[in-house]
Amino acid sequence: MSDVVAAAWVHVRKRRVLVVRAFDSDAFYLPGGKPEEGETDAEAAAREAEEEVGVALAADGLRHFRTINAPAHNRPPGTQVRLVCFLGEPASPDISPAPANEIAELAWFTSADAPRCAPAIRLLLTELVTADLID
Repeated sequence: MSDVVAAAWVHVRKRRVLVVRAFDSDAFYLPGGKPEEGETDAEAAAREAEEEVGVALAADGLRHFRTINAPAHNRPPGTQVRLVCFLGEPASPDISPAPANEIAELAWFTSADAPRCAPAIRLLLTELVTADLID
């Protein structure tokens, strides 16, 4: 069993954070995924945001927010995820995220929605509340 390393985009609007759910999942996550060969975590977060919700981000404009370690959702017991989370604004302020590729739906969550999220995202919601970014 190996641990999972993933990078994700944290997008907050009106004190809610953007989350997505893949077709094969029962839990919500941040837009993101595993870095490809030679890709930085910020580059992975930017690429995945574009692939999953159609939002172009400049990797060099992303700021590290938190790295979350938690049990990996839908993985064998004992598997951990290290989720490297980045804040950053879209290249175009008018863009509206929309589900693409493997994403079935997106939503804007507050901490009250934590039970619908994967374990790492539950922890991230707490961090966002502590930082006074979401309710």
